[in-house]
Amino acid sequence: MTPSARLSAAIDLISAMEATPYRPADAVANSFFRERRYIGGGDRRAISGRVWEILRHWRHLCWWIEQAQAPVTPRNLVLALLVLARQDRMTPDELFSGERYAPARLDQHERALCAFLRGKSMEHPEMSRAVRLEVPDWLLPRLDATFGAQTDAELAAMAGEATLDLRANLLKTTREAARIALSEEGIVTEDTRLSPWGLRVAGRQPVTSTAAFRAGLVEIQDEGSQLVAAAVGAEPGMRVLDYCAGAAGKTLAMAMTMNNRGHIVACDVSEPRLEGAVRRLRRAGVHNAERHLLSTGDKWARRRAGSFDRVLVDAPCTGTGTWRRNPDARLRLRETDLLELMEKQADILDRAATLLRPGGRLVYATCSILNEENRDQIAAFVQRNPAFRLVTPPAGEGEMPEGLLLEGQMSLSPLRNGTDGFFTAVMERTA
Repeated sequence: MTPSARLSAAIDLISAMEATPYRPADAVANSFFRERRYIGGGDRRAISGRVWEILRHWRHLCWWIEQAQAPVTPRNLVLALLVLARQDRMTPDELFSGERYAPARLDQHERALCAFLRGKSMEHPEMSRAVRLEVPDWLLPRLDATFGAQTDAELAAMAGEATLDLRANLLKTTREAARIALSEEGIVTEDTRLSPWGLRVAGRQPVTSTAAFRAGLVEIQDEGSQLVAAAVGAEPGMRVLDYCAGAAGKTLAMAMTMNNRGHIVACDVSEPRLEGAVRRLRRAGVHNAERHLLSTGDKWARRRAGSFDRVLVDAPCTGTGTWRRNPDARLRLRETDLLELMEKQADILDRAATLLRPGGRLVYATCSILNEENRDQIAAFVQRNPAFRLVTPPAGEGEMPEGLLLEGQMSLSPLRNGTDGFFTAVMERTA
């Protein structure tokens, strides 16, 4: 595709996202490219890269467009990025040529916007702090409560591109053997710093098309997510419950630490998500896992009360820790969403806790960076449930790097750890 054709596709993709504002951008993009199979892999990456750059700078771009008294449209967003970022060798007039596959020619209002923005940079001293940090105004005080003086630096790290991390599947290979297998297919990796199973890919590479991936030697999983699975401490012979399993990413990792021995149950309220786990479990060679769909009035949980050695609650959350991957999530998040999620998290924790045997461990995790969903949620749970206490597994137990779990809790962030933002708490049922 020509640069102009890629630009036209980027405008169409932003339009598709605006038409479904509550649908995640990556889901919209997947549908967009499925319907346009003529767009090759390199072009898809270029188009997505342009659109994600706009999503990462959304509030900046909107601020400048509003300063020019112009409407915020997909074309104006693309124009604002072109002029402010100054990354393209071709001018807006050359790119918006109106020729075949190119965007229509600029009208007088769009030319006026370009003239207004020319010579300016993305940042401006009159921007509010929330605009500069690309977060909703209502959320900034909560982020300050979490990070204090480090808020600006933490959010700057979250504005960058996410890493591509893999987990070597020890049921089939070793980390070293997986690295060699990937390198033979042109995928260069290095060991992750914290996860003992992780491999970090250099740049954006087509990992899913490799023989190593298709054979189940590796799974795509952020290093932070791998550490959550490590914190569970699932061992061979245990009965383990993944209470909010989704597509079973952490189920796969825990089945690996159990060496396929014992029993693990992956539960979720979404049948499509659980169905999506089937192929992953088969590819990874997992034999000790079953799936269960949770539903209203289900007697399954009551019959299994107090029977599990480990219960992982990977709770539904705001996803604020994944903003590097999902910059559009910042635009959709509302304060009412947070309040509703906090109530749901507390309810899920209380219900999941009944399934744990005395002496077993309840592990709560989110991909959020907000205290309300993390430390505050755990403090309230322990107060409601005095039979539970925070514990730090002794050194040498399991695969957790020493020093990450402090007083039974772990907080990860892109700035401090180079991972997505994750929170984990490990609690033991004492009675």
